[in-house]
Amino acid sequence: MREANQTQVTEFLLLGLSDDPHTQKLLFILFLVVYLVTVLANLLLMHLVQADSRLHTPMYFFLCNLSLADLCFSTNIVPQALVHLLSRKKIISFTRCAAQLLLFLIFGGTQCAFLAVMSYDRYVAICNPLHYPRIMTWRVCVQLAAGSWTSGILVSVVDTTFTLRLPYQGSNSIAHFFCEAPALLILASTDTHTSEMAIFLMGVMILLIPVSLILVSYGHIIVTVFRMKSAIGRRKAFSTCGSHLMVVILFYGSAIFTYMTPKSSKEQEKLVSVFYAVMTPMLNPLIYSLRNKDVKGALRKVATRNFPCRLEICP
Repeated sequence: MREANQTQVTEFLLLGLSDDPHTQKLLFILFLVVYLVTVLANLLLMHLVQADSRLHTPMYFFLCNLSLADLCFSTNIVPQALVHLLSRKKIISFTRCAAQLLLFLIFGGTQCAFLAVMSYDRYVAICNPLHYPRIMTWRVCVQLAAGSWTSGILVSVVDTTFTLRLPYQGSNSIAHFFCEAPALLILASTDTHTSEMAIFLMGVMILLIPVSLILVSYGHIIVTVFRMKSAIGRRKAFSTCGSHLMVVILFYGSAIFTYMTPKSSKEQEKLVSVFYAVMTPMLNPLIYSLRNKDVKGALRKVATRNFPCRLEICP
């Protein structure tokens, strides 16, 4: 009878990362700087790909899509976190929480798919260079991009449905700084086994299957690279793959820790979430820009065109 009298939760209280006001101010500054760099870096990378014809290739087409997903992923989480870091009551409505969860999973799942697609692109470019133009046509690239976005939407709809279909009639305090499925399931006032299994299966689909494809692709790439007789060719192959591999390790490592491993402490889960939800979208474009000669060349070209050097002040 007591449970029957409980009403459905209409809003949640996000407990955040810390209760200490000084720590919250420091986190606000950190998150703000990271978010500004994320926005500027991803917008700049997308602009460079669009502006420089030398970057009109499948690899940079996929990279541009990844930057868009990174930008949307970060924007869905960080601005609200910034507001809550300066607020006494960190309240979010049930509807906004559901929307945040849905978008978080869409863009996160899409990132996973694009990282797998980019590894396939590198596999074809290095292992089958003569057939690359015939295999990676623009039609195929658009189909792969559409499939990546569709897979993110599919996984998000399933996970969100199995998370929000549960009754939430007890505590409304989420031990997190945004609405994430594992943190919400803890608050459900019924058995969550079915929902946890559904989310786990979706995790296999969007995390473990792409990781397997990436490992297979890089296994073939490594074998092909070591068979190359030219040291210059080996260095070039590793440089084009190094950036992508770093991003894969950063993103997948933290995501798998959260969704595919036994439950750890809440503090550990929050720290890992900060890394892949806040830091990774900033690191991705920086890694690709700083380690890529083509991107740095496009940046110099755009800078020279927009800020031409005057003869009277130039050496």
